[in-house]
Amino acid sequence: MPNYVVLLSEVRLRDAAQVGGKNASLGEMIGELSGLGISVPDGFATTADAFREFLARDGLDERIRKRLATLDVDDIRALSSCAHEIREWIEAAPLPASVEEAVAQCLRRLARDDDERFAVRSSATAEDLPDASFAGQQDTLLNVAGLDAILAGIRHVYASLYTDRAIAYRAHRGFAHEDVALSVGIQRMVRTDVGAAGVMFTLDPESGFADVVLITSSYGLGELLVQGGVEPDEFYVHKPALAAGRQAIIRRRLGTKRTKLVYGDGAVRVREVEVGAAERRRFSLTDDEVLELARQALVIERHYGRPMDIEWGKDGIDGRLEILQARPETVQSRASPRVVRFELKQRGPVLVTGRSVGQRIAAGRARVIGDLASMHTLDDGDVLVTDMTDPAWEPVMKRAAAIVTNRGGRTCHAAIIARELGVPAVVGCGDATERVPDGAAVTVSCAEGDVGHVYDGALEFEQRRLGISELPSLPVKLMLNVGNPDAAFSLAAIPNEGVGLARIEFIINRAIGVHPLAIVNYERQDEATRALIDERAAGYDGPVRFFVDKLAEGIATIAAAFAPKPVIVRLSDFKSNEYANLIGGAQYEPREENPMLGLRGAARYLDDEFRAGFELECRALEKVRKDYGFTNVEVMVPFVRSVDEGRRVVELLERNGLRRSDGLRIVMMCELPTNALLADAYLEIFDGMSIGSNDMTQLVLGVDRDSERVASSFDERDPAVKRLLALAIAACRAQGKYVGICGQAPSDYPELAEWLTAQGIDSLSLNPDSIVETWLRLGRDAERAAQPARARARGTGAAAGLAASRAKIVDR
Repeated sequence: MPNYVVLLSEVRLRDAAQVGGKNASLGEMIGELSGLGISVPDGFATTADAFREFLARDGLDERIRKRLATLDVDDIRALSSCAHEIREWIEAAPLPASVEEAVAQCLRRLARDDDERFAVRSSATAEDLPDASFAGQQDTLLNVAGLDAILAGIRHVYASLYTDRAIAYRAHRGFAHEDVALSVGIQRMVRTDVGAAGVMFTLDPESGFADVVLITSSYGLGELLVQGGVEPDEFYVHKPALAAGRQAIIRRRLGTKRTKLVYGDGAVRVREVEVGAAERRRFSLTDDEVLELARQALVIERHYGRPMDIEWGKDGIDGRLEILQARPETVQSRASPRVVRFELKQRGPVLVTGRSVGQRIAAGRARVIGDLASMHTLDDGDVLVTDMTDPAWEPVMKRAAAIVTNRGGRTCHAAIIARELGVPAVVGCGDATERVPDGAAVTVSCAEGDVGHVYDGALEFEQRRLGISELPSLPVKLMLNVGNPDAAFSLAAIPNEGVGLARIEFIINRAIGVHPLAIVNYERQDEATRALIDERAAGYDGPVRFFVDKLAEGIATIAAAFAPKPVIVRLSDFKSNEYANLIGGAQYEPREENPMLGLRGAARYLDDEFRAGFELECRALEKVRKDYGFTNVEVMVPFVRSVDEGRRVVELLERNGLRRSDGLRIVMMCELPTNALLADAYLEIFDGMSIGSNDMTQLVLGVDRDSERVASSFDERDPAVKRLLALAIAACRAQGKYVGICGQAPSDYPELAEWLTAQGIDSLSLNPDSIVETWLRLGRDAERAAQPARARARGTGAAAGLAASRAKIVDR
């Protein structure tokens, strides 16, 4: 006799053919992981047998088969009409009495009282396969109470197997409609309506970086977050740090969380309400809760043996953290081992910004669509601009070159589908449907870090595919210049030997935005400035803690991305005019005619007025090395004007917990002629040098490279510049100390990179877009140098071989 209903605690992954991937996974976790601290709400599930028994009555399955046989799923209107008709047939049909009785028995066994609330969720028997995800294709009903409502909910969920998006998805993925059955899970509700809910990925869903867990969180029932109706909080947890018992939250971002879903009354099961201002300014999870969720995510990942996409909920009554479902991650885990880099070649007016998804760039005609009835107006290659999407939009989303939404975060529906389709998306823009003109040519760029931009006009951009194998060995290390922590995980996939220059100015300017002395002297600021600082510091324990923790998180993100390779962090090198632009900065900065030669670098740290601000920087670096445990972080001091100044800065660093005796390497920028001419003396204080070719060239040649009148005289290859660089390299080699270069020159001039290599430099730190090209060129030169003279005179064989290797690696 067919088994129509089964308790979730009695099913395992092997039962997916009967209860679908989602319910099988829930049963697997209840049965196998509860002893490891994983808590899953219990429940029961109808089986595929129950679904097929239902469809077989009165020939409903045959009617559906015939209706679908002639459907063109790419005809949006025909698809909508067909889907609507089939759903009406299903919802009008009664469930078999045997199924109703089996459901009633399980409900009596499970319900603690008549008012027990349940979630009624779909679980397709072909869903959550490693190469496809049916997640979100069918409906979920929340806050359902009573047998009659649950039976009606089962029919409704059955019908949702034939929504527009579900039919189209199966057709495009090659699944026969009759091969997919539906199980319905009836699961106890977790009181997230008065708590919080969210999604976790056990890798970074943007880059595929595997050493982090991404957790998103917002108040209320989780459906609003999944659908993209709210911008959630975000937390990145570093797996190795978590395992070592160290500070592990390397990045956090406060979402707007303007609304939440709560229980409704009567026929209205759920309703959307505003979140109070005080709650919005707080993170929806404590640090301890974030870490506990990350631990649970790792338990689940280890059990399944693959990256996972997990939904969770926090019960606001008892505070328990519950796992609501877990499925394999199906985008980054399938990605080929290649690096795709997009770069804008020009800029235009910015129409709107939001959260970037996809690290890609696309251009097309904007099509602003307000509702599903207008979906047919989107043509192939258009940019979809809308308030938010849900699974009903999927049949048309595959036509879009890019997606732009008013609402949503990086784990919302639009973001998930954009990743699956391989198109860029900018979500959570706020007012994109108002600011992006319908029909206008636009460029959507998600290749500039965490912030995505929608530019006016079709701008020129470049796409490069870079392989990561078959690169030749080199006599020099190639490192990366990194400024934006948001891009660190994706940049780490590019071949590299670490980070030769991590600029913290980007973190201070973009993530903090406040002058350090305005932070130190917060109580002395006027009311308007304090309000701006408070807005920036929301979610953190005061302005000082905000500055230190935010800076530490940015540095830790870069360190985590490249660990255990070295990450050389240059101390802040803002000039006075740049510092003045920060919140509260104008009152602390001198007006200088030539800020390039004014209060900057080492002199600023030692300045009596600024020192307290610099000490915040030191606290952040100490936290990164000691609390997070990122001892791969090294420190670089910029713009050291004298040997005595260098000595005093090293002493100041030591007084603030950054001691060379603790295994910390402290190097200096070699960017003034004095640094090269007196290199031996400087190296008595520092552990090495990193050449800054931009400032060195300006100061040697007396040229302001930003001046149009004389910029043509700026050339890092000038013999005078090269002579000083040779002096610095020779001094470092003689003392056995590190020497590298982190300026722009090796990226712009491959011949200079070759010359530096010949001089014996340890490393070249390059811009990400030039590292593979430089690697290949230097490899070719090394190959030639290794050949006997007669072979070098003969031949083109090696050159042809390298050209073939290049074709495998760089595909423009």
